Amino acid sequence: MSDIARFPIYDLHSHTRASDGFLTPQALVQRAVEMRIGVLAITDHDSVGGVTEAQQVAIDQDLPIKVVAGVEISTVWENHEIHIVGLNIDIHHPVMSTFLAAQHDRRQTRAEHIAERLEKAQIPGALAGATRLAEGGVITRGHFARFLVEQGRADNFAQVFKSYLARGKTGYVPPQWCTIEQAIDAIHHSGGCAVLAHPGRYGLSAKWLKRLVAYFRD
Repeated sequence: MSDIARFPIYDLHSHTRASDGFLTPQALVQRAVEMRIGVLAITDHDSVGGVTEAQQVAIDQDLPIKVVAGVEISTVWENHEIHIVGLNIDIHHPVMSTFLAAQHDRRQTRAEHIAERLEKAQIPGALAGATRLAEGGVITRGHFARFLVEQGRADNFAQVFKSYLARGKTGYVPPQWCTIEQAIDAIHHSGGCAVLAHPGRYGLSAKWLKRLVAYFRD
């Protein structure tokens, strides 16, 4: 037996078009199989919209992959946006459903405010453009970035965020997400495991990163 068969590759953080991913759930699962991934978690931003389709594809096509139900929840801690991943959750649990509905409302409100700020900067149609690109999924800043690239305002996502969507820029709107405690509570109620997502991406000093990890652990 090969090492791949005995020790499958795990990818426990992935996005579909249910949030800011570029692939449908079906295409993502098929791509994961091509990359020899044995366990894939679907963890869209504040959405479980891609989970059922992804799991069903693996079953219907008898693919050699386990698809784990997950979610990536946006929170605010000490004025920093921190993401908490929930793994192996019950996507139909009423606590999680209610919680994600509230997160969706927060995302919609933020999207409207971002669009208003861009409108004042003589960039019309941003909300309609982001909504179109979201294709029914939750609207993220990534969709606004794609819209602005489409409009020729920048060449790539990095330029968009640097010029328009980063803190202090024209289209920046401070996040009004839930707390870390609320995210973990919803994950635990739905039977899942909470994970601190990509801690190296928050731009925190070593001192603040230690504080974040200790706070999350507690």
